[in-house]
Amino acid sequence: MKKLLALAMIGAFAAVATPTFAANVQQERMKTCNAKAADKKGDARKAFMKECLSAEKKTYDSKMGACNTKSKGMKGEARKKFMSECMTAH
Repeated sequence: MKKLLALAMIGAFAAVATPTFAANVQQERMKTCNAKAADKKGDARKAFMKECLSAEKKTYDSKMGACNTKSKGMKGEARKKFMSECMTAH
């Protein structure tokens, strides 16, 4: 019974934490692209933002894949710390 409760709590936490993390990533992409598009207006800005957000997502996905590969075999807090550092490294 305790295992079932623990699994349910972990599942609930994951369901809540994942959208929050994704929203933060999207906000960072928007900030980056908005800064780059400061001199653009109208349709040119829309087109630029679409392209920029797409490129930023590809860059993020690529970086996430590389960090996941490097973290093979790590577990728990060690993996969490490594992934955080890896994803924020420039």
